[in-house]
This record gives sequence, structure tokens and C-alpha cells, in this order.
Amino acid sequence: MDEEYDAIVLGTGLKECILSGMLSVSGKKVLHIDRNKYYGGESASITPLEDLFSRFAVDLPEGKYGRGRDWNVDLIPKFLMANGLLVKLLIHTGVTRYLEFKSVEGSYVYKGGKISKVPVDQKEALASDLMGLFEKRRFRNFLIYVQDFVADDPKTWKDFDPSTKDMQALYEKFGLEKSTQDFTGHALALYRDDSYLIEPAIKTINRIKLYSDSLARYGKSPYLYPMYGLGELPQGFARLSAIYGGTYMLDKPINEIVYDASGKVVGVRSGEEVAKCKQVYCDPTYVPNKVQITGKVIRCICLLDHPIPNTKDALSTQIIIPQMQVDRKSDIYVSLISSTHQVSAKGWFIAMVSTTVETANPEAEIKPGLDLLGPIAQKFLSITDYYEPTDDGLQSQVFISQSYDATTHFETTCLDVLDIFKRGTGEDFDFSKIKQELGDEEQ
Repeated sequence: MDEEYDAIVLGTGLKECILSGMLSVSGKKVLHIDRNKYYGGESASITPLEDLFSRFAVDLPEGKYGRGRDWNVDLIPKFLMANGLLVKLLIHTGVTRYLEFKSVEGSYVYKGGKISKVPVDQKEALASDLMGLFEKRRFRNFLIYVQDFVADDPKTWKDFDPSTKDMQALYEKFGLEKSTQDFTGHALALYRDDSYLIEPAIKTINRIKLYSDSLARYGKSPYLYPMYGLGELPQGFARLSAIYGGTYMLDKPINEIVYDASGKVVGVRSGEEVAKCKQVYCDPTYVPNKVQITGKVIRCICLLDHPIPNTKDALSTQIIIPQMQVDRKSDIYVSLISSTHQVSAKGWFIAMVSTTVETANPEAEIKPGLDLLGPIAQKFLSITDYYEPTDDGLQSQVFISQSYDATTHFETTCLDVLDIFKRGTGEDFDFSKIKQELGDEEQ
């Protein structure tokens, strides 16, 4: 360990593992350390099932849940957009050779106490029970506009400049009702609140295009999930980093991050050993004095012995409950995966309900999500602080990731990773730097 490195990465959460892989691929000498014995940090997969029960101090009834080692329960499950940033990073960095993905069967949105499939094309718009007859036609015209839109071709803008006009104006141009705007912004464009309405419409158009492009790749929904759970992702990136000369150490206590007189990082100390470095990348738990709590996230892992009602018995699905439907400021997210993704014993399902905490009674806040699940065999509830770094890291050269938010998809995670990479290296990640033999792996 007593060597000099370009970068030391602390923690093997997904964000840190992606950064480690990107830095290694960019030619940096990387040392990657975790104080835990296992990969994943906050975003670990727990297996066998006995470990999940003991983690939450719950007694495991013998024989009820099948073989414990058939379970891989993700503490923070998130789906990947088939055409999204993370999949592009995975394919471009060659991590796909270590992973197998399966599409998620359903994508639903909650309105007026019931759930409906998210309509994404003209045919589905006309068949959807989310809107009345005239609204369906207006929404269909809106979708045609989005599908035909080309940023470089002003003829497709139809006298509406989306780079200068906001999204609210585009909704009004098509006469869309508030409830239609609601599911479009939250279930198609995947915004977490309504602040996007006053931002340029081009951002939302591109997000809806991402959803429909992702859907076009696999058909049933735009989402993918790795076989055996998300715990496979950090390990895939760890292997990638090793190929490029990165060094990994698990179960290594971190006693101190060492700074010079000007406050710039010069190394990391573990016991008597000090590894010198120019930069440190880490999750918030390694630098409590450099982060602040900006909120809380509640998550409830639920074990079910049945699919979620009203989802056509989908073995995997996502449901978004837009904030407006339940008088909140932020959405509630529900995800479901099962033995088809090799994360549970046969006949069992793992649901997750999550949201950003807004009141003093967080458990009541996720009730609309829990109520959709039907009978629940076992619940595991956690409320975690949401940390953000107090500065951009440029002076100290310590770059800190944000905590994982309540969303059930990875887009926000990737934006944080790419932002940290740009701050740390001073440049956008160049996908062409990847060795060609690793980079040609299409799904």
C-alpha cells in the first residue's frame, strides 16, 4: 500500500466503482479501498436471506422463504434505462461481459387510486384509461410532436423553440390537462418534482425520447435489471479496473485522510501504512466533516408471495406515484423483482417502496405505495440521511458523491458520477479512450 497513486477511491458503492473504472480506463493509477468485507457499501446486495433478517434484527421463520442462498436482496434497488447513461457506460467500458441483464416487464403510473400502464406511443395513448377521449387525441398529437422532433431541424419544432420556451408552454400549446402533464413529467420524463415546468422544454423532450428509445430496445418496458441483483455491478467495475491496472483492497480500515498545509489531499492512512495520492474519490461516510444532511429517504423492502395486483401478474415492474396524486412535494416509487432475475426463491417477490421524507411520520408517507402491494409477508423499513458534499472538492482534491436518492432508476446516479469525473479530471469522460476489444459489446 505504501506507494503513490493518481487517485485513491474509498468505498465500493456503485458510484465509486464506476468512477474507479472510468479513472482506470483513462490511464490513471488507482487504489480502491473499502472498510467493509463486502462490495457495494450502501448499495450492496444482501445474500443469503438470513443476513437480511439479522441486519434488520428480525427473526427468520424456518423454511418459509425457501433456500436462503437463492436470495440476493438489494438494499437500494434501481432499474437501468435500456438506452440510458449507465447502460452506455457499461457497454462502452466492456463491463457487460461480466453481467447478464433481463428486461423489466411493466411500467405503471398511479392516478386516482389505481395504476395504469404508462402510454408511450400513439396506439397506447388512444387505448389508455388515464385520459378521456378528447384528451387522448391531444396527448397523441403531443407524442407525435416529440417523436418527430429533431434538435437540428427547426422545421420539426412547429413554431415552438424548445430551447427558449419552457415545458409549461409546450403543454399549453397542445392543451394538455394537469393530470396528463403529471404522468408525462413524472412517469415518462422521470422528474422527481415539478420544477422542470419552468425549464427549457428541450430537456423534457429528450427525456421522453430516452424513455421511448429504451422501450423500443426490449419491448415490455424501458427498464433492465441485472441477473442476481445490483451487487453484480460493482464487482463488474472492480474487474474492469483490475484489467487496467487498478488495485483493490476490501476489509481495510481507513484511519485518516492526510492533507498538506494548504488543505490539499496527499494520502490516505490505514494503520501504520500511508498511500500517497493526488486525489481522493469517496462516498459521504468516509468524510463526515465535508458533507451536510440535506434530507432523508425512506425505503421499505417487502417480501411478497404474489405479484403486485393489477399489473397483469408481471414478475417485475415499476410504479411511479406522482406527487400531485397524493398531495406531496416528491414522488413515491415502487419496484418489484422476483426469481426471474435470480434475486429470490421461486414463488417469492421483492418489492421496494421509497420516497423523500417530508413529514415527521415517514411511514405514513409511503402508505399509498404499500397499499398497492396486497398482502406483505415481511417488511424491512429504513430511513437514511441524504448527504451532499459541502464544496466542489477542487481545492482539497477530495471528490465526494451524493447519497442515493429515492428514485427507482439510475439516471440521477450517472449524472452525479459524470459530474464528479469532470470536476476531478477537468474534462468530460471520453468514451473513445476504452480499449477496442472491450468496447464492442452490444447487448
